[in-house]
Amino acid sequence: MALQENLTAPNYEPHIQEERFLQGVKSCIPTLLGYLSIGFAAGVVEKTAGLSIAEILLMSVLIYAGSAQFIAAGMLAASGSPAAIVLTIFFVNLRHLLLSAALSPYFRLLSPLKNLLVGALLTDETFGVAIHQAAMKHRLSEKWMHGLNLTAYLNWIIANIAGAFLGQWIADPEQLGLDFALPAMFIGLLVLQLISRRKLKADLLVVLCSICLVVALSYLTSSSITIILATIAASTLGMAVSRWK
Repeated sequence: MALQENLTAPNYEPHIQEERFLQGVKSCIPTLLGYLSIGFAAGVVEKTAGLSIAEILLMSVLIYAGSAQFIAAGMLAASGSPAAIVLTIFFVNLRHLLLSAALSPYFRLLSPLKNLLVGALLTDETFGVAIHQAAMKHRLSEKWMHGLNLTAYLNWIIANIAGAFLGQWIADPEQLGLDFALPAMFIGLLVLQLISRRKLKADLLVVLCSICLVVALSYLTSSSITIILATIAASTLGMAVSRWK
């Protein structure tokens, strides 16, 4: 019996790992339309900002952040200095520290290199999918996470290049509303998350408090710092409300 188990185990384990990776790919499918639309819009905006297709490809591969790429394109069009662009993107993307910290307990047994590979391709959208998966199953698989991240990553690059090719025929992206694509996608993700949690009163309370915090803090500090402070305060409030209930 033990001999039979030893003979069958090597064939069974790779099959499980492959399924887990493919499940991550399947879990990414609902977000693909968002990636394609936002990535396409980002490619168009970057092209109209004067970037070449090779530069857009490098930006999508190396930066891989919708908000950062929109900001970089706008600042390049406005002749912003490289130091200002790098510093602005750094502060805008600081929120990824919070996203990675939220998922880190599920990967604490992995080596630092494997954790780096998981976190390097983490985005707002994949974080939303992953945290929902964690809430449902109370665990996250490394293979599943790679399937989710790589699918989103490849779709983003393809959408960016498609937008770059077609952007040469679109002189003003704002007339088509392409500059609103990124906020629209985040609003859609938020609505879906609120519906799936079925804790509408508590969630709406946190949302309203977040809006009030953003408005109040915007008078005291920069927009990037405002987002970080409001995120920390709203997350703390959400945790307190959840435990109190």
